[in-house]
Amino acid sequence: MNILEACTDPNLFGPWFRNKVTWNAWFVFLAALFGLPMDEAQQALFQAQTGRTQPSGQPQRESWLVVGRRGGKSFIMALVAVYLACFQEYRQFLQPGERATVAVIAADRKQARVIMRYVRGMLTGIPMLTRMVERETAEGFDLTNAVTIEVSSASFRATRGYTFAAILADEIAFWRTDEAAVNTDTEVLTALRPGLATIPTSMLVCASSPYARSGELWQAYRKYFGKDEAPLVWHATTRAMNPTVQQQIIDAELEKDPARAKAEYMAEFRTDIETFISQEAVQAVVIPGRYECAPRKSAFYTAFVDPSGGSGSDSFALAIAHYEGDSSVLDAVREWRPPYNPEIVVEEACAVLKQFNITAVTGDRYAGDWVSTAIRAKGGITYNASERTKSQLYLEFLPLVNSGRVELLDNQRLVAQLCQLERRASRGSGREFIDHPQGAHDDLCNAVAGALVATTKPSALEVWSKLV
Repeated sequence: MNILEACTDPNLFGPWFRNKVTWNAWFVFLAALFGLPMDEAQQALFQAQTGRTQPSGQPQRESWLVVGRRGGKSFIMALVAVYLACFQEYRQFLQPGERATVAVIAADRKQARVIMRYVRGMLTGIPMLTRMVERETAEGFDLTNAVTIEVSSASFRATRGYTFAAILADEIAFWRTDEAAVNTDTEVLTALRPGLATIPTSMLVCASSPYARSGELWQAYRKYFGKDEAPLVWHATTRAMNPTVQQQIIDAELEKDPARAKAEYMAEFRTDIETFISQEAVQAVVIPGRYECAPRKSAFYTAFVDPSGGSGSDSFALAIAHYEGDSSVLDAVREWRPPYNPEIVVEEACAVLKQFNITAVTGDRYAGDWVSTAIRAKGGITYNASERTKSQLYLEFLPLVNSGRVELLDNQRLVAQLCQLERRASRGSGREFIDHPQGAHDDLCNAVAGALVATTKPSALEVWSKLV
């Protein structure tokens, strides 16, 4: 029984497709994925969504779905996972005691559970499939046919050692893409692919609504869309795949924020977001093996803090720098990650500042009075609110890095935060601003940028010239 037949069978997946007309586009995608025949109308839809001249007629080992939000991606990936786990035979490719794994992988386990809820609904709601469930675990299901459906986070370490019957990568456009991060989308997929090698019918299906023009999803779209002899790339708007989403909802979102809505509903990669600083430029100014510089009496130091309250997700960060020769040198960084006691952190930060004979520190103007009061009380150190916004600091910091006029410490967390910064155009004014991606942080690199930029300002240079 092929997957389309299973989708119409009332004893299998049929009840999940109450209004089959609204699923027509997905049925064509499934036909393309599994190499099933198509009629003329289906072939026309296939050509519109893939840019190809004709279907290959063969199951696809690798497929990429670029589909708008609420288009139905998560449910279809769950359907594919259950079908491959329950209706395909893999034991001839396994050693005694070995299991084939159908892996559902997302940026984190919480996101992957969305698909696993659909999987659980099918396995527990279809009597024929319920009989195949040998054991339910916290991560998924072990089936009686030596197949496991398992949820996992995007980690190149956690995914090694498996024999994969299929890998379903969810919302891959929102996996980490900065090269300095440990689990980038590239690293994770590179670690996963060998696990597919020993099962000839294995599949890799990556799906997401699009985001910036970077990462594996963008590269796959750029390389393979519209090419017949290549991994399948399916590109479709929300309503093309799910016509039950009302057009007026999409129109309202397009009016509020065109760039975001075009990505989320029209499946267009965003042109208003780009990488702010290159990995090569950052690595060129990192001094290998230098983790901190000892304080020197002859140097004039600047310091910048990016404080937080200790109970949220943001860190309390401190950076200290000085100007030497033609370069701004980063001497020390500290980061206190939550949860922490703010009073203790302020006390520790003041102790570091005193080691460098610093009597005034600059910091985030939005930090609130508690920071300046606490720093003054704990260390007798003056807190000055920054005259520049975070974006302004980054824009002044960029030419220092690109021209090689800074020396950074060998701190991979700092490098990772710098490399993932994004440049975006603000709505309305068109003015650009710099910030971290959604779900990421820039506390450490904000403090570093502030400290290093301060060393190049006239006031700091004047003091330095008087000292020397």
